[in-house]
Amino acid sequence: MDLNADLGEGFGHWRLGDDEALLTIVTSATVACGFHAGDPDTMLRTCRLAAERGVTVGAHVGYRDLAGFGRRFVDVAPATLTAEVLYQLGGLDACAKAAGTRIGYVKPHGALYNTLVRHEAQADAVVDAVRAYDPALTVLGLPGAVWLKRAEVAGLRVRFEAFADRAYTAAGALVPRERPGAVLHDPAEIARRGVQLATEGTVTTIDGRRIRARVDSIRVHGDNQDAVATAVSLRDALAAAGVKLKAFSLENRRLTA
Repeated sequence: MDLNADLGEGFGHWRLGDDEALLTIVTSATVACGFHAGDPDTMLRTCRLAAERGVTVGAHVGYRDLAGFGRRFVDVAPATLTAEVLYQLGGLDACAKAAGTRIGYVKPHGALYNTLVRHEAQADAVVDAVRAYDPALTVLGLPGAVWLKRAEVAGLRVRFEAFADRAYTAAGALVPRERPGAVLHDPAEIARRGVQLATEGTVTTIDGRRIRARVDSIRVHGDNQDAVATAVSLRDALAAAGVKLKAFSLENRRLTA
């Protein structure tokens, strides 16, 4: 099972999360590409740390929304969205190459992640960007999302993620952040949910139902003060349950001379 976290989400002098510590725990690092968070210094530093630790680098592409941390819907034209995703992929991949690795997968961030569950035009725009940049890249997202269906039809490698620290509806969607209980904070509870996902392929919904969950990667948030403790608890619980951690995407694609 892969364990991923969103990293590199600082900007300028502002730092968010303990990326260095998390990169000793996770197997995949989804790195902000400068639109919802991140800047060239942060991107390069995060890629170097990931390469040193053998962690796969993924591109966390999002809306151009630094002020809102990418959590607000942007009604951007599809052609513009394609260009903006290409821009983000190229920027992060340049940093990754300089660090001796390559990006191995693509995952949308925040509002874009949720929009692509149903928004067909924006879904096609992101798929077009990935295909144009590198059709060998894996794409990661929520099971059932329109953009993953379109990506699969387009011949892209598709993988699915589940959230150990987010609540789910009975339909398998994430509970909106503004609702009480949408984000979980207890490391022990998050660890139990992660083990359930990895060993049973199920998740317990906010109303107590147990539903099936397709999962290749378990996601934990890296942007809060408990992120490291939560990730350690989850990793240790998975190991105790006999779950081996391994990056879901293509091999680290480390460059050789």
